[in-house]
Amino acid sequence: MPYPGDLDGPPGGAAVVLLLGERGEVVAGTPGSERLTGRPVADLYGRRLADLLAGPAPWPDLDELADLGEPGHGTVSLRLADGGTAEVRLDVLPIAADHGPRQLVTLTPRATARHQEEDRGMLRALFSQTRVGLAIHDAELRVTRMNSDPSAIIRDQPFPAPLAEPTTLHELMIREDADAILEQLGRVAATGEPLAYWEHSARLLAAPDQDRVLAVSALQLQDESERLLGVVSVFTDITEQHLARRRMALLHTAAQRIGPTLDVTRNAEELTGVLVPDFADLAAVDLSAAVLTGDEPGPVLQGAPLRRVAASAASAADSHWPIDVARHGATFRIDNVAEDLRHEGGVLREAEVSALRPRPLDNASGESARPGELLPTTPGSRMVLPLRARGQILGSLALWRAATRPPFTRSDADLAEEIGSRAALSVDNARRYTREHRTLETLQRSLLPRPVFEVSAAHTAGSYVPAGTAAGIGGGWYDVIPLSSTRVAFVIGDVAGHGLGATATMGRLRTAVQTLADLDLAPDELLTRLDDLAIRLADVDGSRGGAVGATCLYCVYDPVTGQCAMAAASRVPPVVARPGEPPAQVPLKAGPPLGTGGHPFETVRLPLPPDSLLLFFSEELVAHAGENDDGARERRLGELRDRVAEGLAAGSPPAAVGQSVLDTLLPGRAPANDVALLVARVQALPDGSTADWEFPAEPAIVGEARDAVLTQLKDWDLTGNAFPTELIVSELLTNAIRYAGGPVGLRLIRNETLICEVSDPSETQPHLRRARPTDEGGRGLFLIAQLAHRWGSRYTTTGKTIWTEQLLDRG
Repeated sequence: MPYPGDLDGPPGGAAVVLLLGERGEVVAGTPGSERLTGRPVADLYGRRLADLLAGPAPWPDLDELADLGEPGHGTVSLRLADGGTAEVRLDVLPIAADHGPRQLVTLTPRATARHQEEDRGMLRALFSQTRVGLAIHDAELRVTRMNSDPSAIIRDQPFPAPLAEPTTLHELMIREDADAILEQLGRVAATGEPLAYWEHSARLLAAPDQDRVLAVSALQLQDESERLLGVVSVFTDITEQHLARRRMALLHTAAQRIGPTLDVTRNAEELTGVLVPDFADLAAVDLSAAVLTGDEPGPVLQGAPLRRVAASAASAADSHWPIDVARHGATFRIDNVAEDLRHEGGVLREAEVSALRPRPLDNASGESARPGELLPTTPGSRMVLPLRARGQILGSLALWRAATRPPFTRSDADLAEEIGSRAALSVDNARRYTREHRTLETLQRSLLPRPVFEVSAAHTAGSYVPAGTAAGIGGGWYDVIPLSSTRVAFVIGDVAGHGLGATATMGRLRTAVQTLADLDLAPDELLTRLDDLAIRLADVDGSRGGAVGATCLYCVYDPVTGQCAMAAASRVPPVVARPGEPPAQVPLKAGPPLGTGGHPFETVRLPLPPDSLLLFFSEELVAHAGENDDGARERRLGELRDRVAEGLAAGSPPAAVGQSVLDTLLPGRAPANDVALLVARVQALPDGSTADWEFPAEPAIVGEARDAVLTQLKDWDLTGNAFPTELIVSELLTNAIRYAGGPVGLRLIRNETLICEVSDPSETQPHLRRARPTDEGGRGLFLIAQLAHRWGSRYTTTGKTIWTEQLLDRG
């Protein structure tokens, strides 16, 4: 039987309703019968409907149904006015009346009837199937009708029996989920715009702890007058698919964020950042203290010191961190670890986690502060799993969920283990890298001199800042070398390349510079010989010749004359700051890098009054990464000069000046390449600390020179040095007069030692030898070597100088 709203039907044609009398004749009918029968309704009055039907005796038999008072329906052939026939559906309803009409008959075109049956069949299929959920909501969005068995759609969830009366979503779901769904349905009801496959949580009141996600689509329902009836919603349970997608998304995020850095702590922080808040409400990573320094972790979970290196909570505010839980940076021990956690696949849950009691580390005073609990003790779900890599346990990952969220499941534990294993491997890679970086840095520092070095000529402070990565640590170095006659040499250099090979080459070059400096060579001559050495090392080592391309600056300062001489091989000139003058770079023209050969090095000389500052530095200090233009470099050079000027004006020690420069140019960042910095404050010898004479090349002046030396030593209150100094002067002057000619220079310097120098125009260096018993001479230098603490000779612009040093003896 069609519904009243179906009488207009689909395009197949409208239905006709007829009222039959006691003999089956038509007594009344609806307008429009002409479109179906070809006859106006007035022509049908009084005619038996059975006579209008073609073919054999029709079914249903109208007379029989009238006698029985029963309904019936079937498909019949209707005679049309033009002599043709049409297939129609015949529906008969009895009318209970003593007199008058007995039956109500509907004639529906076959196509229209078929559409109506399809519509009813579709509704039956939708409301009876158990794979897709269907719900009808009235205008107030209350549920009036649902599938016959919703529990089969929302799996594993207890669901109320078929609805007997309209029910609100708040009576079925927890409030926050119901509010979100009602907001979407309300938008559909108000605008008529369909909702297509919208995913949202739909936890039922009967099981609020069980996560369920539905995919919802919705359409507006209207009556034939386009008045709002309500909304129909179609939903499917996609919890498993949602969890699988969330798992894959979490794994993808972990793969992207964990591992790119080679910092142990950063990897641990990324691990907690990935898990909170999507997976857990609180996460903490506790690592062995040995791991943080790059060492092997050892028995991490058997009482070894642990440090909480990363901790994240759903609220980033520190005030929201549970007060009873160990905070970031806390150190403690755990002794009572379950056995299964120390073996493959061990994950601790609830009761086992409660048994883990962090024990504080005793401090130097013997007192101990309680570090707090491993995880919150408030209601919720807890889990602890080891961070294992390459067969070693590096630490543990602790997770906690609030009671408002579903507790951890076995699949959650598997997911956490998978992410934790990825993070553990990254942490172990970072640990190994840290060990390599530390080894290289330790080796590099061991080959450098002590940072603060003080001699009579200068007070110096050196700084070495290693690169942020092991790949950046190379052969940056500096040195301070005491020379004869209270002079001092300042050296700074760098080796091409990085890593252990560059560090080893740096050690070789530094040793070579010290050896060449002991020969008292001029700066340009020293660099020329160092260049030859670099070429020779390259020839010997082949492709491993790291000395080729090395840089070096060699500077010599003489506190007696106040003169400074320097030469450089591909080094940035130092900054000099004289009292009362603004700092400026030395006008030094640097030569090519070492190992290229064929190019001379130029020496520049400049006077340095006492308390002047010299600052030698690496190019990396002023050539900031990403700022390679000349303007940026000049700005950084200006900042460097400003710091030097401030240090000079304040009389700051060299160490303070160097630290100020580093704080300004390297504020909290690790450079891409290592940086060497050397600050020197030069000093002059006190007045009256030197005495010098010049004599002609005549034997008679030897006695005169001895008298002058004895008088000077008496003035200096060094009479204890008189006898050895008298012998040394006699021997050296006699040899100079005999073999070199004149004029002959004699100079005494009183410093931490007594220095005696004799200069002559000859460039022939003396050689110590053992005289035979029959030799009449050749014992002078042997005698001098016995009397002096140290002795040696050096070339000068006019010849050579032989010098001796004696320990002070005031007699």
